[in-house]
Amino acid sequence: MPQLDTSTWFTVILSMLTTLFIIMQLKFTKHSSSCQPQPTTTKKPKHATPWETKWTKTYLPHSQHLQW
Repeated sequence: MPQLDTSTWFTVILSMLTTLFIIMQLKFTKHSSSCQPQPTTTKKPKHATPWETKWTKTYLPHSQHLQW
């Protein structure tokens, strides 16, 4: 059974990564970012629920019991 020649793998992988990097850079430079995003204020919607101003009781899982 013949041996696999791996002597050129480093060159192939390095050239592939370089090519991918160049292609990605060219794709990124085609997109212009001239539009500056404006900050927006986020307002929380007010929900009319009976539990929003008071604490609710948190129940423990069944495996844990309260110690009195």
